[in-house]
Amino acid sequence: MDENDVDVPPGEVGELLISGPGHEGIPQPTGSYRYHPEGGWLHTGDLARQDEDGYTYIVDRKKEMIIRGGYNVYPREIEEVFYSHPNVVDVAVLGLPNVDLGEEVGAAVVLRPGAETTPEELRQYVKERVAPYKYPRVIKLVEELPRNASGKVLKREISLVG
Repeated sequence: MDENDVDVPPGEVGELLISGPGHEGIPQPTGSYRYHPEGGWLHTGDLARQDEDGYTYIVDRKKEMIIRGGYNVYPREIEEVFYSHPNVVDVAVLGLPNVDLGEEVGAAVVLRPGAETTPEELRQYVKERVAPYKYPRVIKLVEELPRNASGKVLKREISLVG
């Protein structure tokens, strides 16, 4: 569904809503979940697209989407491009505040041991493979990405300054 809870056409990205037995009459969930009482739909916070055959593909998390100059940038899409680079072992793409554009695309990148690649080389690599508004203008090489106990990257703890 879009922001107004209207179905998006096949191929378009919208928020994934789910429904099933047991959702009726439950109180408003906390956190990023939102319960939509009309029809018993639960907003998951996941962004997804559905193809013409009805298959659903998760694109990213709604709260991680970057809005750069009015365009939606899905971090996971950009991370997949980085992972296709032979010298990249780990990456986190995130939005940075920008006065003119709202947000700017940034990336923290972990290189394979012994690999030598510059942020400018990585920027050019990604720029050649995505739309002009999607490639990260800020890239910082780091030793490792902060993770929680279950291995999830803690993007809020990443600083791309300095």
